[in-house]
Amino acid sequence: MKDPLQSDIFSLGQILNNTYEIIRVLGRGGTGEVYLARNQVVERDVAIKALNARFSGKSDYVELMKREEQMRNIIHDAVVRYSECSRSDTGQVFLVMDYIEGPSLNQVMLERRLDDRALMIVAHRVLEGLVATHDRGIVHRDLSPDNIILRNGRPEKSTIIDFGIAKDTAAGARTIVGNDFAGKYEYAAPEQLDGQADCRADLYALGASLLAAVRQQVPQVGTSPGEVVRFKRDRLDTSGINPPLKDLIDWLTDPDPARRPQTATEALDRLDGWLKPDTHRHKARRGKKRRPLLSVLALALLAAIGAGLWFADVFTPPLPEASPYRLTARLDPDSGATLSGNAPDTQTAAALRTAFRDASGSAPPEDALTLARGMPGEGWPDDVAELLTMTLPLSHWEIDVVDRNASFAGLAPDGPTRDALQDTLQAWQPRTAMAVRTELIAGPEMLDWATLQPHLDRLATCGPLAAPADQPAELPLFATITVTGDVAHPGDAEAIRAALIPVIGDRSLRVETTLLNEDLCAIRAVLPVAPPGAMSVWLGHGETGDAVLNGVFHRGENPVVDILFPATVAGASLWVMVVDNTGKVFHVLPNINQPLSVVDDLGHVDSGVRRVRVLWSLDQMQEDPKRLAFRVTDGNYGKSEIIAILSATPLFDLRRPRDESVGSVAEALAETLAARDDQIISVASRIIDARP
Repeated sequence: MKDPLQSDIFSLGQILNNTYEIIRVLGRGGTGEVYLARNQVVERDVAIKALNARFSGKSDYVELMKREEQMRNIIHDAVVRYSECSRSDTGQVFLVMDYIEGPSLNQVMLERRLDDRALMIVAHRVLEGLVATHDRGIVHRDLSPDNIILRNGRPEKSTIIDFGIAKDTAAGARTIVGNDFAGKYEYAAPEQLDGQADCRADLYALGASLLAAVRQQVPQVGTSPGEVVRFKRDRLDTSGINPPLKDLIDWLTDPDPARRPQTATEALDRLDGWLKPDTHRHKARRGKKRRPLLSVLALALLAAIGAGLWFADVFTPPLPEASPYRLTARLDPDSGATLSGNAPDTQTAAALRTAFRDASGSAPPEDALTLARGMPGEGWPDDVAELLTMTLPLSHWEIDVVDRNASFAGLAPDGPTRDALQDTLQAWQPRTAMAVRTELIAGPEMLDWATLQPHLDRLATCGPLAAPADQPAELPLFATITVTGDVAHPGDAEAIRAALIPVIGDRSLRVETTLLNEDLCAIRAVLPVAPPGAMSVWLGHGETGDAVLNGVFHRGENPVVDILFPATVAGASLWVMVVDNTGKVFHVLPNINQPLSVVDDLGHVDSGVRRVRVLWSLDQMQEDPKRLAFRVTDGNYGKSEIIAILSATPLFDLRRPRDESVGSVAEALAETLAARDDQIISVASRIIDARP
């Protein structure tokens, strides 16, 4: 069971699809989470496996879930039963399956050593499940102690779960995640490293899992791809294991698939033969002779003498033995810091408590650690203390050390910090005897848009970069961030992405920019910073009078342009220009034929809106030659921009020429706008995109 986090996909008590009530988190992974839920209709507990939002929109990951859900056609008590694949109201894809109550084989093997017969019973049960899945052409490809659940702790009720990367071996079938490696290196068959996996790969994984359970440790297969490949070439070390369990493991894990059982049924038949004689021997051992009375009395006398010596302090009572040897530490800003586990003596316990205090900022109680024998090596406390110091950059973290295996999870403030910590842990492991599994999330936990805006302002090359109007100001983990705006250069969008990725953590980034020519951007660079207010630019077809919402006009078409603002605006001055795609700026208002710029003398008022036409239809220009109009022709394709500025006083003291260069206008605008920000009422613009 995991404590809930704000970053969790679902919250406790949430109802999915009016049916499934989330009860608690069972586990978290890189792409999603697993929850215990209650089907409120049939009143039955189920397990729900959910994809994070950033993966729920990716077809490859959704395909994984859909294919895993197809396992519902396999009905066998040794295989988890799937019931449906669905999508929540907020877009997350999730799977519903039976909830299997009980520990995994991995949990059991780290707590105690199962005897040989119990492990063979586990193997028998798993083989029964593999017969059912292989008969349907499904190879698990990720069988491991994590994916074998002992229902209610009983070996004879072992159940296979998590077919997330299963492969369909039917003719013509497509592998869910391709032919690349899939599975865990520790338990994968040698041929899986080359992307090959048939039913015999599952048999190898079962044998490797049994060996891990016997040794009570995860196999150490190496820390580099070369070391893993070399390890897999050789037979696994089964020395010290008694037959027939040794024989079973050796057979299942032969490096050559041709020398393994060719089917799960073949392995099951031989295992039946090994288990039955063992059962007879077990029965024959019943009814041993009772111990003679004299021997019993002698043992009682020795026990009494020993007890007397104990209480007389002649003997020091030995410490209990812990198997496995553990230490669990956690820091959560909401629930506080906790420490528990084992230490070999009071001095070591004090040192570990100090390391925890330095890492968490909270002093644990004196009895947080239990003194016990069984510590896995003299360097174990130093390694654990060093792990604790590595949590310093994290705001939330959890460390669970079981003998020499550790899980290290937490929330880093940003992506670079997370990546640096992962690199540190990767380099640290070969120097110690620890194997560390990391699950680090890059924060911040909540990202304020105001944090991003300075970066965007620095990167803006063609007007402001901003967020869509419907994007929230605060963005949780795994949200999608969208940046919109115009840019001047082809590489600007990638520069925006490169600057924001280290800042946004585990969130998706979508950069939706429009590339404009440098002339448009040069004018935008000197425009006053003012909200559009009530002013807007309307584009339409000169031939039909219909509005053109996307601003696209094709060859032969005649754009018309109106400037709209409330009729209540009086005494203000309007300046309108067209920044052409030829490197020129055309002043359309005022101009030589229309020298007036005071809004009271312009356009007409309709329903409280003043409408000022600045570019006319060709027919209207024929009625009055002083009007300006144009048609899209072969020579003027590209993007132009209509810019309107509404100011309290005339923008320029003198009328500008009909057209001039971009550089000249940019210089004049910068000069006339200096120290006049308070006189700018509104700025509005629209792109005219002329196409063939």
